[in-house]
Amino acid sequence: MTSGLPAVRAPFRDPSAGLGAQPVGAPARALFLDRDGIINIDHGYVHRPESTELVPGIVELVASARDLGYLPIVVTNQAGIGRGLYSEDEFLAYTAWLHRYFRDAGAPLVATYYCPHHPVAGRGEYLVQCGCRKPAPGMFLRAISEYSLDARTSAMIGDKQSDIEAGRAAGVDNVLLAGSNDVKDISLAWLAGINGGSR
Repeated sequence: MTSGLPAVRAPFRDPSAGLGAQPVGAPARALFLDRDGIINIDHGYVHRPESTELVPGIVELVASARDLGYLPIVVTNQAGIGRGLYSEDEFLAYTAWLHRYFRDAGAPLVATYYCPHHPVAGRGEYLVQCGCRKPAPGMFLRAISEYSLDARTSAMIGDKQSDIEAGRAAGVDNVLLAGSNDVKDISLAWLAGINGGSR
């Protein structure tokens, strides 16, 4: 790599999630979702099923987004890996469980992109200033490339300003800052109305 930055990690891809049906002639688009605080309550470095509390309304939101033609893609900073609190293998095993949960609930997630680095608290290879840790856009840019996404008609929901900045830096202008208590009230009209997004 000419930049000297570590490569964005390959995502966890759910082989059974399917890409969903896009409107005829329309490019693929994503609903990018932060994980901690948007998908699960942020109890701090969640990485086990037994410590997972899903955000109210998130399964229904993901299912509805798929109905509107969005590919639900998770983009998550996972400094717990870099800090040595859990390994990448443990994170990926947990992610597989989370994907199974959503798939069984009728709201399959397509992929989870993650950044294990931290520029201050990381250990060993994880102590690095990278291009994937939000607010850097690396995870978004890789997803946009790998799934041939139209950033302009994609959307991002996050609970931190760094989520919003990362999405915008990748060309995703349709961004929403929300807390765990807000997810259940997110209007589907917002998603349906993005650049004529309703089918």
